[in-house]
Amino acid sequence: MTIAHRSTLIVHGRLAMRESRLAAGRDARHGLQIMSFEQAAVRLAGGFVRPIDDESLRSAIQAAIPATPMGELESIKTLPGMIDAAADTLHKAWRAGIDLAGRSADHPRLAAIARLEAAVLDQLPTAMMRPVDIVAAAMARIGHAPAVLGPVEITGLTELSPCWRPLLQALTDHIPVQWTAGPRGIPAWLEGMGVTIARAPAGAPEISAVSAATSYHEAVEAMRWARGLLASGVSPSEIAIATASPADYDDHFLALRADANIDLHFVHGVRTVATREGQAAAALADIVVRGLSQSRLRRLAALCRESAPFEALPDGWLRVLPADAPLSTEGAWSRVLTRLTPEHWPDGKDHAPALRAAVDVLAKGPDAASEIGEAFLSGRGLAIWRKALVAGPAASIDATLETLKQDDGLEACVSIVWMPASALASSPRRFVRLLGLNSSRWPRGIAEDRLIPDHIISTPVLDPLPVNLADRRDFETILATTADTVVLSRARRDSDGRLLGRSPLLAGRGDEIYLRRNAIPTHAFSETDRLMGRPKEFAADPQAIGAQGCWHDWRQADITPHDGLVRADHPLVLAILNRTQSASSLRRLLRNPLSFVWVYAFGWREPQSSAEPLVLDALGIGDLVHMVLDRALRDLEAAGGLAAADAQSIEVAVTQAVQAVAADWESERPVPPTVIWGRTLDDARVLAGRALSYGDALLPGTRSYGEVPFGGSEAKTATEAPWDTSTPVTIPDTGFNIAGYIDRIDISGDGKRAMVRDYKTGRPPRGDIQLNGGRELQRCLYAFAVKALLGDDVAISASLLYPREPIDLHLDDPEAVLAQITGYLRAARASFAGGAALPGPDTGGDYDDLAFALPANASATYCKRKMPAVTERLGEVAQVWEAE
Repeated sequence: MTIAHRSTLIVHGRLAMRESRLAAGRDARHGLQIMSFEQAAVRLAGGFVRPIDDESLRSAIQAAIPATPMGELESIKTLPGMIDAAADTLHKAWRAGIDLAGRSADHPRLAAIARLEAAVLDQLPTAMMRPVDIVAAAMARIGHAPAVLGPVEITGLTELSPCWRPLLQALTDHIPVQWTAGPRGIPAWLEGMGVTIARAPAGAPEISAVSAATSYHEAVEAMRWARGLLASGVSPSEIAIATASPADYDDHFLALRADANIDLHFVHGVRTVATREGQAAAALADIVVRGLSQSRLRRLAALCRESAPFEALPDGWLRVLPADAPLSTEGAWSRVLTRLTPEHWPDGKDHAPALRAAVDVLAKGPDAASEIGEAFLSGRGLAIWRKALVAGPAASIDATLETLKQDDGLEACVSIVWMPASALASSPRRFVRLLGLNSSRWPRGIAEDRLIPDHIISTPVLDPLPVNLADRRDFETILATTADTVVLSRARRDSDGRLLGRSPLLAGRGDEIYLRRNAIPTHAFSETDRLMGRPKEFAADPQAIGAQGCWHDWRQADITPHDGLVRADHPLVLAILNRTQSASSLRRLLRNPLSFVWVYAFGWREPQSSAEPLVLDALGIGDLVHMVLDRALRDLEAAGGLAAADAQSIEVAVTQAVQAVAADWESERPVPPTVIWGRTLDDARVLAGRALSYGDALLPGTRSYGEVPFGGSEAKTATEAPWDTSTPVTIPDTGFNIAGYIDRIDISGDGKRAMVRDYKTGRPPRGDIQLNGGRELQRCLYAFAVKALLGDDVAISASLLYPREPIDLHLDDPEAVLAQITGYLRAARASFAGGAALPGPDTGGDYDDLAFALPANASATYCKRKMPAVTERLGEVAQVWEAE
């Protein structure tokens, strides 16, 4: 058996290592060691010596910094970003070979950094050393270099940090050392060191320059370019896309990679939050940092279904939570969990204790971040969480997670690569496209260190390899080492539309090709891109035909199927006409037939947000006041009746009702900030008090009822109703049955008189109204329902009460108004059944909750264009829009 001769190849970067090892394996080069210079130094140092990796350093800084006096940095040492800044500063000082302890007397800032360095080294294992310590240990064993390393070849490097240069010098006295520069530049300090330098002529690639509309367009064109190379037979392992700062393009390429179905390897890694496990950690971090709420818990539950706290809960358990309640306080969660019974749960068992335990853990906040992560995450998600806690404080773990990266799982040696320019400079490929060649982006500007500014230690001393010089060197290296093609790309504008300048690196590179955003691509990178580049082919797609037809019909003055025309007597249309209606649904039928079919046939609803609003909207204020009125009225009736109550009794009942309603509201619905919420409750108390005490005194013996159901509606409370609530109420000659809740009914003691009141919390209309263009149907319909249920011998009066003014608008002749409504409803039923589900005057208005389904700015364009034809088609129905 032949023992292979030991030799060492020193390269830079993970990609270069993987490709070099692949090449060595293919060439059967047994005994060849491939490593970085740091790894070679550690190998020579021997024993259990290890370099200080970034994660261990951050963990040590996090443990040491609270107890370390930081002098003038003391006030910021616990802020987010301090751990990252400290790790960056220590790495720079170590790579530059600066003795922080020896220079601590030069400036108080250096003394503070030196104390932190000493505390960090105490936290690290003894075998984990700084570069200067590794070099010292390796120099002590330099005589073993022939056996440990053998001949050394350094390739792919254009620079070497000052901390390693003494060891390189010492190695030349014991083993052959070759610096294989190829066409790359050679640092000046290498001359005269005794290192054999191997040069090669620079490559002569075909260089072209292009300009794209934006950075996203640059990414699109890069994917098209790569697809074209693949189509021409080029191997993916020969194609590279690079830029100086990949973070600006990562999101673009991540989305385009999925659409193109191309193996595009991110050499520098992908953000952890772009993976499912990262999203689970981010969902948990959102709760830890911002507090527990229902929306955040739902997101976490969707991503961590199999975690221990959720594992015991049955499928569909989220349905036990009130849909609109924010549940942003511990009190709100306690009230909801207390109310849950076994009947609420999908499997009929009481899981409230398990859910309460999960909520209690999540409510502990940043101080228990580690415990929370261990409870809800596992596997890769838990590893991400632990890494984030090491990288920064728990109070800002959400921001830390945004910066973490992980490998994307693709093999670099057989994939197209997307990488930083520094990685491409050490691992060249035949076909290269360089992005982001704009001023201030490539090369990037020099920035002072965050903890050691230039006036303490000069920036060239602390950072001998500044980023702007590195960017220029990497650019020249890439041009010199690329064998076939280099495309230089820049963006003309940023995402906000501002013009961007050209990079100085483009000077003398010839005229650039102007790439139009809407140009037909030579090689489409995905099916979507192909269809967009072939208008005729796309026009034949059924989806495109439908979209184009809709776009065309919306812009015609005539009524079309895209405006709501359906076939006559459609079963679904007839079904929703035969359902039991409410005053609001009939109003929608008269003033917005299109919305009527959307809501009741399609089941569309406006999405409800559980986020806390700044103020309650008009509908929310109305609901709040109605709930207070109903509760206060029930309490007054139970205490002797509203008719016998004085002003003080009403005020007490309203105050108690506001407190009870507020507690229920906070458990089930979003609430504004505390100050605004308190002002809203005060306003509701004033309005409710005015409504209950308004007008002449009630007759002795009068009974008052609130939120009275009729027509089959279920009662909201256990209060007895004045009639059989299951009795159907039919509007004569229309075919409509109606149901709903009457805000308030006052029935005299002898049962001969009844007053129907509908509360309105908004501003009253100008002048007297009857139908108000079809907006006001409740007074008349409720009066008709009361008369139908109590009998014809009962005198009925109906009014709209606006407590904000206060104004009480009585309906003078309910029977005459009912006759008008009957005619309009009969016409509306016939028109709607005939297929005219068309826009109306409320379509696209300020209170149209489904306006998002209409063309943009519909009220000012689309509705005005269609209204003449709609009015003509609806005929008699449209007349209600002009009714007083």
